[in-house]
Amino acid sequence: MFEPEYPIRTERLLLRPWARGDVDGLYAYHRLPEVHRYLYSEARSRAEVEALVAERAGPAGLTEAGQELHLVAALADTGELVGDCVFFALLRLGFEGLALHRITGHLDARNIASARVLERAGMRREAHLVENEFVKGEWSDELVYAMLRSEWEARQARG
Repeated sequence: MFEPEYPIRTERLLLRPWARGDVDGLYAYHRLPEVHRYLYSEARSRAEVEALVAERAGPAGLTEAGQELHLVAALADTGELVGDCVFFALLRLGFEGLALHRITGHLDARNIASARVLERAGMRREAHLVENEFVKGEWSDELVYAMLRSEWEARQARG
């Protein structure tokens, strides 16, 4: 079992496991259609958020290959919930904690803000897949970003 030391701290955020008390904070943005624009999901009702929290709350660790690690992101200064994420976005945890060889990120090509986040993190764009997914009634392009552990290590050595 691998369980990171929580919270995982970045300059602006604290990443931690979902908790039963997160319903209000998560519902505040999960209810907004614009949050789901580039996701497979639609805006969620409060009951749907409550069910999601019930499913994901509790210890957050990995016990076998193929598992996902779902975390919430809170502002370090205020503790306000501002997002949630799945493991693949956490490069340090993947390379240093789990000794992974390669990490990829997949996103809707229209989601320019997310592409910039991956690029700022040092990931390189490997593919632009044209109309490869049918999502919410339309064909969409997908971008694939990646980083190798050797690239991560070189980036960390440069400071």
